Amino acid sequence: MFAKILIANRGEIACRVIDTCRRLGVSTVAVHSDVDRDARHVAMADEAVSLGGAAPAESYLRGDAIIAAAHATGAQAIHPGYGFLSENPDFVEAVTAAGLTFIGPSADAIRAMGLKDAAKKAMEEAGVPVVPGYHGVDQADVRLAQEAAKIGWPVLIKAVAGGGGKGMRRVDAEADFADALNAARSEAAKAFGNEAVLIEKFVATPRHIEVQVFGDGTRAVHLFERDCSLQRRHQKVIEEAPAPGMTPEMRDAMGQAAVRAAEAIGYSGAGTVEFIVDATDGLRPDRFFFMEMNTRLQVEHPVTEAITGIDLVEWQLRVAAGEDLPARQEDLSITGHSFEARLYAEDAANGFLPQTGTLTHLRFPEGARAETGVRAGDVISPWYDPMIAKLIVHGPTRRAALRALDRALSQTQVAGTVTNLAFLRALAGHEGFAAGEVDTGLIDRDVAALTARMDPPTSVRALAAVGALGLTGNVAAEGFHLWAPLVWTARLSWRGEDVSARVTGLGGGCYAVEVDEARHEIARAADGWRVDGARVAAEVAAGEGSVTVFWGDAHTFEVPDPLSVASAAGASDGVVVAPMPGLVKAVFVEAGAEVATGDRLAVLEAMKMEHTLRAPHDGVVAEVLTEAGAQVEAGAALIRLDV
Repeated sequence: MFAKILIANRGEIACRVIDTCRRLGVSTVAVHSDVDRDARHVAMADEAVSLGGAAPAESYLRGDAIIAAAHATGAQAIHPGYGFLSENPDFVEAVTAAGLTFIGPSADAIRAMGLKDAAKKAMEEAGVPVVPGYHGVDQADVRLAQEAAKIGWPVLIKAVAGGGGKGMRRVDAEADFADALNAARSEAAKAFGNEAVLIEKFVATPRHIEVQVFGDGTRAVHLFERDCSLQRRHQKVIEEAPAPGMTPEMRDAMGQAAVRAAEAIGYSGAGTVEFIVDATDGLRPDRFFFMEMNTRLQVEHPVTEAITGIDLVEWQLRVAAGEDLPARQEDLSITGHSFEARLYAEDAANGFLPQTGTLTHLRFPEGARAETGVRAGDVISPWYDPMIAKLIVHGPTRRAALRALDRALSQTQVAGTVTNLAFLRALAGHEGFAAGEVDTGLIDRDVAALTARMDPPTSVRALAAVGALGLTGNVAAEGFHLWAPLVWTARLSWRGEDVSARVTGLGGGCYAVEVDEARHEIARAADGWRVDGARVAAEVAAGEGSVTVFWGDAHTFEVPDPLSVASAAGASDGVVVAPMPGLVKAVFVEAGAEVATGDRLAVLEAMKMEHTLRAPHDGVVAEVLTEAGAQVEAGAALIRLDV
């Protein structure tokens, strides 16, 4: 076993690796950008080395600086986590050439699975079923159109170097193929520097089921499957293990296919073989097809750990250190059911727009495994993925685990930024999901209902008013004025709607609150809040410019500064502003240009995503206040329109 390793990553995965290393007595070295100098993973590690910069290209993607940090601290090996350099074969070779151990697969294995077309060809030769399609080198428009017609409509155009849904288009008819091909190529070239595509049959009722594999370079085992069908924009939201509806025959067939895939490329370490499953007639052993192999540890690996009782990071360290596979296939079994939900700083009701902010309050429930890279007081930065935490639960059955998931989500508290917590709760309570009727289109079909904004009742607004006034402690005596109770006026804002409440002190930490023609008595007692005499499971957290009431869901109200409100009254409605800090990637208009509602004005890059800013109304561009390449703050004026 290694004495010291360096973790070439950040956030929750770096903290996750450190947890296992602490248990095994392995010292850890963290690396960090300038933005992350005070991050949780830095505080947890035994040592830390600055990589400088803020953007990944200036920090976590600097392979030479990471290797130098390993040498300087005496680390023997480098754990890449996931993302960043974890699947970069050139980095693997550089680590090995420097006399260090890369905790993961070989560069050759990564390259074998790096391009989708080459990977599918290799899998066909290994006897792994693949989706019917064309993966050839002839990229002529006519050839691609002919192959698509042979496969039969609908088809899917996919970038060979793709991921995350970029460079992907569904085509339902021959007449739409040329435009879709051009769009996919353009997107692929920008995202990956490679416009080559492949064509596959579109699966009508798709489920995304993946198999966890682990190899030692010669032989491999599988640790059963995970269902990752709940996705939005091809990104996973809630994962579970095992897959609902799985049969022993299907599990055996998929497991053996995944092991063949790993052994065919001499795979070492943890990896995931992803399959697309045609669930039109249920789960059948002849209806699953290889999609790709992720040559790293997956974000959702904790659900596999929960049902198998195995620490996959420990296995990674042991195998990388030269030990044999810790178990044989017959030693592995499934116990119970597990779910993982990804908690993000994003506004689900606003197109899942990523959010920034300072976490003024953060609490995770007992009984759930919470993997996070942040703490209360930390800032959600625009430079990196906006994940706050992963919540993992386990139960003896799927139904019990699903109840545990809902309970864990309801007891999770985050204030200081908008999150997808309410969306996750709605998804966990979705009737089809509860019945195990999942496919990759579920969220898109019901997205309106899943992201509907529920107005908080007057009881919640009354609690918020008390919180906004700072009356959340046990107040011994609120005071009287001319022998009359003190009265305050609380002014709040709920998603742009003004909320005004009249709060009267009744003494002993009790208040009468009049809001929206309703009256509630709010009391702060030793055992928590009471509303109209009844004990409620609610908490109130006040932050800078906001107050959040945690009562089933998180209800965040803005507390406007009167001076700010006054100064904003004269602002022009024609100013297009940056919704978050980011990099202006492109500006499509110039002064004097006429635009219509919805026209593209600019593209802002933030949190690993591109966001198109569009004209809010018809008009003429009066002034362009930014340029491509500019780094802007949230709320910065970018373009001014005249009607």
